[in-house]
Amino acid sequence: MITDRDHTIIDLLRSEWALLESATETLHLSIIKCQLIGTKESYTFEEMESFDSLTSKFNRTSDIFTQKVIRTVLILLHEPFAPFIDMMNRCEKMLIIRSADQMIEIRDLRNQIAHEYIPEAIRDLVPDIFKLTSQLDENVEDCRHFIMNRGWIETHNRDKITSQ
Repeated sequence: MITDRDHTIIDLLRSEWALLESATETLHLSIIKCQLIGTKESYTFEEMESFDSLTSKFNRTSDIFTQKVIRTVLILLHEPFAPFIDMMNRCEKMLIIRSADQMIEIRDLRNQIAHEYIPEAIRDLVPDIFKLTSQLDENVEDCRHFIMNRGWIETHNRDKITSQ
């Protein structure tokens, strides 16, 4: 039986899911922009800003997914809070995500970006962001199926963002 508290948490999950969809869309637009810039000897200030924006969007999207959506799903399942690695392993076993190892790698890159202050080093992380964004998309998609099957979010007829 779904309680009033559960309804409130489901509403929160729906709001977080919409935020995640928006963040994912802007992340993919930044990826396209940075792919068009390509690799070269030196970059303009505007090009470096594009790389910086990409790293911010990657961090934001991964944080919304892991710190908001996943945690809210676990609250709805009445699962206790746990450290990040334990939480991801539990989510993989429950089929909420595809791979705990991928999500841990994404979190490690997120932390590396957050603590990197040299612009050239940020630029060097861009290929990893391209690779790990597709893994993030896979895990988000598995989570979407999980929460849709429980009726916590409705299906949308819009194209998947990951198909861009």
